[in-house]
Amino acid sequence: MREVTATILENVRIAEDTWSLTFACGEEIPVRAGQFCMVGVNGFPLRRPIAVCKAEGERITVCYRLKGAGTRTLAETYRHGETLSVLLPLGNGFFVKEEERKIAVVGGGAGVFPLIAAIRRYAPEKEVFAYMGFRNRASVCMEYEMRRGNKLVLCTDDGSVGYKGSSVRAFMEDFGEIRPDVVLACGPLPMLRALKSAAAGRVPVYVSLEERMGCGVGACLVCVCEKTGGEHARVCKDGPVFEIGEVKL
Repeated sequence: MREVTATILENVRIAEDTWSLTFACGEEIPVRAGQFCMVGVNGFPLRRPIAVCKAEGERITVCYRLKGAGTRTLAETYRHGETLSVLLPLGNGFFVKEEERKIAVVGGGAGVFPLIAAIRRYAPEKEVFAYMGFRNRASVCMEYEMRRGNKLVLCTDDGSVGYKGSSVRAFMEDFGEIRPDVVLACGPLPMLRALKSAAAGRVPVYVSLEERMGCGVGACLVCVCEKTGGEHARVCKDGPVFEIGEVKL
């Protein structure tokens, strides 16, 4: 983990309530798919946790939804050439075994963003099948990045784009045909619960949990989750990626 003063290269709206922020760190910082950063915003004592979408040399791209005053300030007041204080890389990220050749990625909402990093990392080296869920046409973004794999199924709640319904349901309809070796997932808890019910025990499933965070380094215990054995884990430090059977959803 490093704290860097990053220079903003781009901070633009890419979909309904969704922004893409690209910044230069001044040096190359290796980031594993599924890791995140903590972005400082002037006027707010706590940094904002945001998943990394792309890491290209010293350039890092993150995407974020407008959820509160902090992210709204980030979107509305930070422009090209200005600086940000950023902690990165944080968390454990995804790890796919060499023998796991077919990967399914299943995402929903803001959970699609860390999965974009996974698609970029493993396609075309491995076969990647993506099932990405959005509210409607206006919320769809980064489609060109998701198409790096072997297959992309866009899903919307209202059917305005692609498959009408959840990404989990679309994935399970294709499960027998693609026969994945491993599943990588991120999204809201109802989506992850549905995936656990449908796929756990049939294929290894790794989930990136979305939790409120204070420090991002395991000190404040704001993001503690409960494990199935009764223990507790810090999502920022011990996760955010867990085997789906490890954690209570």
